[in-house]
Formats: sequence, structure tokens, C-alpha cells
Amino acid sequence: MEKIISSLPPRLSLRPARATRASKLFKSVLAAIQEKKGEQIASLDLRKIDEAVADFFILCEAGSFIQIKAIGDAVVDAVHKATGEKPYHTESSEHWTLIDYVNIVVHIFNREQRKFYDLESLWADAGRMDHDQ
Repeated sequence: MEKIISSLPPRLSLRPARATRASKLFKSVLAAIQEKKGEQIASLDLRKIDEAVADFFILCEAGSFIQIKAIGDAVVDAVHKATGEKPYHTESSEHWTLIDYVNIVVHIFNREQRKFYDLESLWADAGRMDHDQ
């Protein structure tokens, strides 16, 4: 059997200290989303869920592809300026962008995709906090 080698290091080996809502990383993500007028901003605290891949998900909606891209770019820039961190992984399409900082994963959706994926229901055991301005 052929061994598949991933170009990405294992997530668990990258896991820094647990994140909190008071961390620079969390605050800079939130500020960047708010600055670019992201809507329906929420964070899901996943720290008490053993199967969780991160400590927090931060979710928001955007009205267009251009706004999704602007929010994503603002998050990456703000986090790098505040913490020096770069994303571990990113994914982007015209309907959704994911920015993975290992302990915090940012999801920027258009309205329809957010309803379709319904991460809040999938992670219903997580502590949810709304962050609308």
C-alpha cells in the first residue's frame, strides 16, 4: 500500500496554548471582521468538546464575494500585525472563506452557505456568543 504524505504538518503538533476570547488572536480577528462590516458575527467555544479541531470557531456573513474577500484579507493582515502569526491553512471560494489559525478557525460565509452548512447546529454543544456591533 502506498503511503500518502501530506504537505501540511499535523495540527496537534502545531497547537499552541489554548485560546481565549481575551487573546490577541481572537480580538484581532473580531476587530477585522467588524471593521469590514461582517454581519451576524458569532463565536463558538469548542474547548469543552473533546472531538473539536480548534478552541474557537468565529463565524460571520458577508453580502458579496468582494466583501468575503475583503474580510478575509483584513483578518489575515490584522492578525499578522497584532501577533505575527500567519494562517496554518486557508480555503476560499466565492461563497465561503476559511482561515485556520489552529486554535481559532474563521469562517466567512455568504448568507445561503451559512444556512446550508449550519455550523451552529453541528456544534450545538459549544458555548455561543454573538458579537454584532
